[in-house]
Amino acid sequence: MEIQSVVFPSVIEAYSAQLKGVTRYELNGLKIQEGNTDYLIGNLALTEGKNPHKAINSYVNEADYGLLIKAALLVATKFIHDPLIVTTGFPLSTININKRQAIEYISGIDNIVFDSSPAGGDGYKTRQLDVADVSILGEIEAANKAVRDIPEKKLSKFFIVSLGYGTVEVALSTPDGMVKRTMSSGSGLRYAINRAMDQLNESHYLGLRTEHQFDIAFQKGKIVVNRRPLDLTEIRSRTLKNYYNEVISSLIRNHWSDEDFNTAESLVLVGGGAHYKDLVNCFKEEFDSILEVFIPERPAFQASIGYCLNSLELAEGNKSVCVGIDIGNAQTVISLFKDS
Repeated sequence: MEIQSVVFPSVIEAYSAQLKGVTRYELNGLKIQEGNTDYLIGNLALTEGKNPHKAINSYVNEADYGLLIKAALLVATKFIHDPLIVTTGFPLSTININKRQAIEYISGIDNIVFDSSPAGGDGYKTRQLDVADVSILGEIEAANKAVRDIPEKKLSKFFIVSLGYGTVEVALSTPDGMVKRTMSSGSGLRYAINRAMDQLNESHYLGLRTEHQFDIAFQKGKIVVNRRPLDLTEIRSRTLKNYYNEVISSLIRNHWSDEDFNTAESLVLVGGGAHYKDLVNCFKEEFDSILEVFIPERPAFQASIGYCLNSLELAEGNKSVCVGIDIGNAQTVISLFKDS
């Protein structure tokens, strides 16, 4: 069962002007109406907006969460059919606060008003929805489900580290589930990104860039400041290594025992941080002598894939109605079954 994933940046911006034909692709032209206000979502907010933003680990009752969920559902309806079976989730630190509200909110979405003009459409439209069931999982729990579903990599006991933008989460996974004693969370990649911004601001004027805009430059390893290119690879490497030593390594030391290492086979890295070679090398330097460090294909999509697999269980095998949505702090990922 092959799962496909669609992704857009987790940013929004209120926008009152008209935009028509600014992109050929619907995914790059997401504009949703909430109340009497229009919002640019994702790539459209980054290209046409001035202050694209998202609150870190936002709550269900905050505007950005609702808009990103609606945008994700709008994208999903291009591929799957009603009645939808939706699974999404939250980090360990906020899941208990948000779970009930999220189920109620998503279950109550029966239509989405959007402007099709940015992608060349003929104005405002309403997409009707029928959400049949909603399930909420922890992000690391979902990623664990996805890793255990990888056919060519059957693991028994392994450590899993989810390297998210807002939160890093760690746990020991067994065939019976994750060991609660070994589960914990700390500051995510934005710790390193904000450190890099602070250091650059000492010698360069970064303008009015938001944290999310700088994150894109951080990923690329370069930025243009005062119309001059600036290489970020050295400062990125330095801040990621500091982040590992100050946050991740201490988190692991405090929650994983020698006996845990005695039984685990591998260390699995998921989340967007697994794309940073400098950060991955920190794990290898510390654990290569005792654990295989494994990064699954599409590491940043693992939580969303796990959510989709959970929806399949609820749908009793009906792939055509299943969707997994990961509202991340950096990107929103929608996963569904191909040819569903």
